Amino acid sequence: MISKRKAAIGAILLILITSMSTFVISNMVQIPIKEKVIITKSEYNDLVSVYRKYSKNMLLEDFIKEYYLKDVDESTLLEGQLKGLFASVEDPYSVYMSKDEFKSFMEHTMGVFGGIGIYVAPGEDNLITVVSPIEDTPGERAGIKPGDKIIKVNGKEFTADKMDEAVKLMKGEPGTNITITIRRDIDGKPEIFDKIITREEIRVKTIKASMLENDIGYIRITSFDELTHKDFAANLKALKNKGIKGLIIDLRNNPGGLLDVSAKIADELMGEGTIVYTETKKKEREYLKSDKKMLGLPLAVIVNEGSASASEVLSGAIQDTKVGTIVGTTTFGKGIVQRIKELSDGSGFKITVSEYFTPNGRNIQGIGITPDFVVEIPENVEVIGVENLKQDTQLQKAIEIIEDKIK
Repeated sequence: MISKRKAAIGAILLILITSMSTFVISNMVQIPIKEKVIITKSEYNDLVSVYRKYSKNMLLEDFIKEYYLKDVDESTLLEGQLKGLFASVEDPYSVYMSKDEFKSFMEHTMGVFGGIGIYVAPGEDNLITVVSPIEDTPGERAGIKPGDKIIKVNGKEFTADKMDEAVKLMKGEPGTNITITIRRDIDGKPEIFDKIITREEIRVKTIKASMLENDIGYIRITSFDELTHKDFAANLKALKNKGIKGLIIDLRNNPGGLLDVSAKIADELMGEGTIVYTETKKKEREYLKSDKKMLGLPLAVIVNEGSASASEVLSGAIQDTKVGTIVGTTTFGKGIVQRIKELSDGSGFKITVSEYFTPNGRNIQGIGITPDFVVEIPENVEVIGVENLKQDTQLQKAIEIIEDKIK
């Protein structure tokens, strides 16, 4: 059976041949043609260019099928070519995904999936780097930390250019085990160890709110998915009804998510102005602006090295507009934006299309956002947040800042 792609190339060859009464092929073999098709010189050159572009692919594909030791499915070869096309741009955030891979990827934005509950990103060292574990998931309970490097999954080595394959392997049926090999720098020395983790159904609860002492509201945002803004607005309204005099937003270990959701939350806080703008390689800019009233209360935002992407959009907007104070440690540093597109067969891709800039024009790619008050968490502290307020030095500092502003 002839593939559609080969049929298309064959059609191009036919047009090339029928454009003249006689066409000379290699070895000077002449093929007589009865009918003539008139095309312009420009069209002819375009057709020749297309043939030259794809003839090598066809030749190598046929060679693999003919001589490779094992049988190879044609769809597998085509998928490999598509993956290679995206890999050639050398951007770990731009990838082609098969139907199953794309479905798995989109589950994250919906907030429910089976796995161990960690967010990862490509590191500058080409290693799969943990951005953050998801709260109250197997990954967090196993002690996985931001900055850990995942070097093996079930004994198979992976690097960042194979991250999607590794993520697919880490996902699976709840109740099944998986072994993750981690490299962690401890006191400047790398240590490698295995963790056997049991998968669960991960239901991401992106918003947690509570009332602290002295009428201070606290909202923790763990990621930005489709429901996050709605939940944030509802919890903020509930806290206001309780009479809060200040607000702390905790973005620690928040790996990001949907940019427009992050912008909607900023719109609840900062008043009229620019939240973020993006810029393409053609220097085309798109602005996301806030047009609502300001929060009108003292505001502090806590970040750390696990705060990335959409988290940095929110914290950068708040810092630049001086609506609130940023506390913690320097953020992850992801200042680029991807577009996601599904294809007709269920496969899809994501591709980096622009950089984003804070209101003051800062691009934080590879740099991150430095807090107004840099506060480290002691190394022996495993739990952060209101559950461990006595040891959470970053939250303590945020409370201190809010209390001073209230006074």
